Amino acid sequence: MHKIVVLDGYVANPGDFSWGPLQDMGDCQVYERTGSRAELLERAAGAEVILTDKVPISAEVLAVLPDLRFVSVLATGYNIVDVPACRRHGVVVSNVPNYSTESVAQHTFALLLQMLNHTDEYTREVAGGAWSRSRDFTLFLSPIREISGMTLGIIGYGAIGQAVARIARSFGMKVLVVTRTPKEDPAVSFCSLEELLRQSDVVSLHCPQTAETTRIINASNIALMQPGALLLNTARGGLVDEEALAQALNSGRLSGAALDVLCSEPPAAENPLLQARNCHITPHVAWAGLGARRRLMEITFANVRAYLEGRPINVVSA
Repeated sequence: MHKIVVLDGYVANPGDFSWGPLQDMGDCQVYERTGSRAELLERAAGAEVILTDKVPISAEVLAVLPDLRFVSVLATGYNIVDVPACRRHGVVVSNVPNYSTESVAQHTFALLLQMLNHTDEYTREVAGGAWSRSRDFTLFLSPIREISGMTLGIIGYGAIGQAVARIARSFGMKVLVVTRTPKEDPAVSFCSLEELLRQSDVVSLHCPQTAETTRIINASNIALMQPGALLLNTARGGLVDEEALAQALNSGRLSGAALDVLCSEPPAAENPLLQARNCHITPHVAWAGLGARRRLMEITFANVRAYLEGRPINVVSA
């Protein structure tokens, strides 16, 4: 019987869905979290199939797991796995592509609309009695800005970037795009990074984190942005120089930022963005809508089933 081990299944499935389809495929053990390397090696011993979300599968780990033949990553990004080492050991690696596109795009606009409409502030003040004390039928607090007519600059134009552009156009926004692989899309304007930063009212990050994109939002590039511009990041925390962003927010150089990801997660208490002015942070949940996690589970089960049938899919180790 195939031994299948889920090393850290809690975040993908905290109890909303059944692991039954996976358990029907073999001797399956599901762990909510796996901490130390010793715990990893003990749990994975003898496993043919491992599922991991954020537990690293390194060359050193692979060297002492001779029975391992398949790693299914519970995410789209698979940098947690040493793919070249997997190739050397004959281990197939699959991921889950494009499961969270609509969820992340929706969250991106939830963050943007919050910064433009200040719905949390208005709701909080009404609950505190401010509207009841008002002499007028309306209560003015922070100015509400209209999204129509704004220019949105999208850095990265994969599935999520394209979904964000589609929504932006429906709001009446002009869309500028920077991407390393330009596509045919007459509805947006492709341009240089400098041009995008100078012209955009809102900059939204949707690119992978690579050597070229790490800290792409830094002091120099922030200086190119329009005074009072807004920043969105629902991609990777490492795309942003957090100290530089905090300084830009606290000085008023940027009027707001909304982030779903940080360089270190969970963040240290002293992270400068936690107390920065007009900085809205959600705890890496953009990907995690119920529909998205349902797709994540279904595709993961399909990945394991296809491997066991000798026809692996969504392979990233070929």
